[in-house]
Amino acid sequence: MGSTASHQRGEQATRRWPLIESGDSMKGIFITFDGPEGCGKSTHSKLVVEYLKSKGKPVFHTREPGGTKIGELIREILLDQRNKGMSVMTEAFLYLSARAQIVNEIIKPELKKGKILICDRFQDATIVYQGYAGGIDIKLLKELGDISTNGLKPDLSIFLDIDAQAGLKRAGCKDRMELKSVSFHKKVRNGYLALAKKEPKRVKVVQVKGSIEETQEKIRKIIDNYVF
Repeated sequence: MGSTASHQRGEQATRRWPLIESGDSMKGIFITFDGPEGCGKSTHSKLVVEYLKSKGKPVFHTREPGGTKIGELIREILLDQRNKGMSVMTEAFLYLSARAQIVNEIIKPELKKGKILICDRFQDATIVYQGYAGGIDIKLLKELGDISTNGLKPDLSIFLDIDAQAGLKRAGCKDRMELKSVSFHKKVRNGYLALAKKEPKRVKVVQVKGSIEETQEKIRKIIDNYVF
């Protein structure tokens, strides 16, 4: 009974705040890059953008949180090392707020134009960081995520897999999220792997090994099979 009521509340809330109007046609392709800290998602997503442009494909690249004026301000708050007292629930709502803005302002319009939209991180990151690692109920996060995106999901998600400690070493621990404990980041990695098992058609795992070129080659094979 409680589960049904919760689902109904989520549906009602989604109808109350429509970000994607009924009948909207998403003609583009929505691809996300995600993974633990230091996995190289920003580097590889930009390389894929260059690759697709070289093939004559219309591409738009953005990042999450961020991508909009409001989102970038939220990003500063989330990653500022001085905000050590931020609760995991506050994190979740800030990420969801930035996501609602970028879906409405950037992602939806670009997809309607028929673009291939590539985004660094999206809802999977909230499920993993604040859910699997942070301890918030995952079902609740999914319901809130559906509200913030009005159900918009990536067509394809590239998960760049790297050992947590190796990734942190590469990242250099520069922001508040990177400064969380190694045990937290191990839970993050395990969370991504769990998501990949649950949604193997959407989430593709790429091991980050060898050179950037070697990893990028593996990513391009996945992209080619999906886009061309």
